[in-house]
Amino acid sequence: MQHLQEGTPVFHHIMPLQIRFNDVDKFGHVNNTIYFQFYDTAKTNYIAEVCPDVDWEHIAIVVVHIESEFYSQVKSTDHIAARTRVSELGHKSFHLAQDVIDVDTQEVKCSCSSVMVLYDLDRKQTIPLPDDWREAISSYDHLDE
Repeated sequence: MQHLQEGTPVFHHIMPLQIRFNDVDKFGHVNNTIYFQFYDTAKTNYIAEVCPDVDWEHIAIVVVHIESEFYSQVKSTDHIAARTRVSELGHKSFHLAQDVIDVDTQEVKCSCSSVMVLYDLDRKQTIPLPDDWREAISSYDHLDE
């Protein structure tokens, strides 16, 4: 059982998740493929909250690496949330740390780390992180501390 530990990074972005009927498999728990949908939803919400002026018609955020570790089952009756934070900012990329927790017990059910890059849809190439994104993310997740 994974629980918050001393020295664990603080997550300022916590998003409640709804478990849908189709998320649960024949074993009575959330199928492991669904967690990536949870992470994607939370990532989108994080970006919308922290960097609200993204021009989604011209810019995309692309996953270039993702890995997840599963600790404990999530059942259909559990109350869960996804936590998201940027752990590292690069020139054209940023690293996300995410997990799914049981809201009632604070147990970490699954964790995920991913590397994201910004992509210019018109020019079809990666682009540097804008300074306003860098400042907003650094401030939100206290990366300078």
